[in-house]
Amino acid sequence: MIELKVEGMTCGHCEQAVRRALTQVPGVTAVLEVDRAQQRATVEGDADLAALITAIKDEGFQASAA
Repeated sequence: MIELKVEGMTCGHCEQAVRRALTQVPGVTAVLEVDRAQQRATVEGDADLAALITAIKDEGFQASAA
């Protein structure tokens, strides 16, 4: 399980955008949670951390390892 801190999500659409981006990263087997209130996302799989962060940043949000 990989946890990420995601800043900048303000609505359900933001959560959906982050979820969609994470789903497309090779190695992600499931997106377990995207929570704007907690400012985090949790994924399962063996995806590269840098690739996950880049996918989130490409959607316009700030991301880092939790």
